[in-house]
Amino acid sequence: MIEVRELTKRYGRVTAVDGLSFTVRPGRVTGFLGPNGAGKSTTMRAIMGLDLPTSGEALVNGRRYQAIERPLHEVGALLDASAVHGGRTAFDHLDWLARSNGIGRARVLEVLDRVGLGSAARRRVGGYSLGMRQRLGVAAAILGDPAVLLFDEPVNGLDPEGIRWIRELMRALAAEGRTVLVSSHLMSEMALTADHVLVVGRGRLIAETSMADLSAQFKRDVLVRSPRPTALAAALTTAGAAVAQMADELVVAGLDVAEIGDLAFAHGVPVHELTPRSASLEEAFLQLTGETVDYRAEGANR
Repeated sequence: MIEVRELTKRYGRVTAVDGLSFTVRPGRVTGFLGPNGAGKSTTMRAIMGLDLPTSGEALVNGRRYQAIERPLHEVGALLDASAVHGGRTAFDHLDWLARSNGIGRARVLEVLDRVGLGSAARRRVGGYSLGMRQRLGVAAAILGDPAVLLFDEPVNGLDPEGIRWIRELMRALAAEGRTVLVSSHLMSEMALTADHVLVVGRGRLIAETSMADLSAQFKRDVLVRSPRPTALAAALTTAGAAVAQMADELVVAGLDVAEIGDLAFAHGVPVHELTPRSASLEEAFLQLTGETVDYRAEGANR
């Protein structure tokens, strides 16, 4: 389990994380979402003991990372796939990590095979593509078979097959009862991967909820199909709804499903479909974080 308690991190006059608190529980993939500069990477670095908090704390299984004797056995992380000496082979890179935590070479070969780098294990990392480096970073994260895992933008550089592979891996790790925290800018990918989401902006927690509830909070409209759409549209408009008509379909905003159904019944208009449509994860994310974006191109979100 990961616990972040009133975490604050300042760099001079810049506050990267501002009194942030949340808990990441085992058995599910938790998405860590926010615009650039929201504090996601800084928070992950604080959890991993790479950044010292200005105040507050970040704990793994109730302890600070620095207090864990053999950390690879308890927590693994992919924070920067490029942070590998290019002159080393993939095997040598993992081997020295393994030796530092009492892990045998058989495990090194096992994780290289699991991430698809078995055939490239003796090649120098300097010749790896970004996607291969990402896979090597995942191998390092799971090397000690830890119960807690952090992934910062893990799909960067991966092709479609690789993206599906990392998605399935993270979900499999969570299904084994592990704690999995993953940050990403790809909202469509998070919709397929995460069970629970943390949304941050300017270093503060904006929302913490399930993936399904996040979209449900931003109900957009109701799709209605009727053989008498014009009559129903007139009744709905009189009741104060905003209605757009397309053939036998109506898109209705301002009334919920029950209100539309009751109104149709009262006017004797048959209805063949009533479908509430929630915002996509991307739409919900933009609505939540719109006021916390520091840099926006001209014309964006208008």
